[in-house]
Amino acid sequence: MQTVNKVKYFTAEQEQTARFAKALGHPVRIAILELLNSQACCFHGDMAEELPIAKSTLSQHLKELKDAGLIQGDITPPSTKYCVNRENWSKAKALLNNIFE
Repeated sequence: MQTVNKVKYFTAEQEQTARFAKALGHPVRIAILELLNSQACCFHGDMAEELPIAKSTLSQHLKELKDAGLIQGDITPPSTKYCVNRENWSKAKALLNNIFE
């Protein structure tokens, strides 16, 4: 059986931009990022007390943001600490801005 070489149609930059955009594609995730950004330091505690969302659903949104690299920290209860990943957030902003230049 012959292996067919797949042509790569999208650049790594386009794929990374899409990954960040996907992570930003839900209002709960935007609210999480706004909450984390408003903190003087990392958020410690139960974020479900801050946002009107079930813990299980919140956990899924936190995982999506963490997998995309937009947040960092320990998102496994009972130990919880969340921070915006400033380096990746800067990269996300630059990539998203490139779309409209």
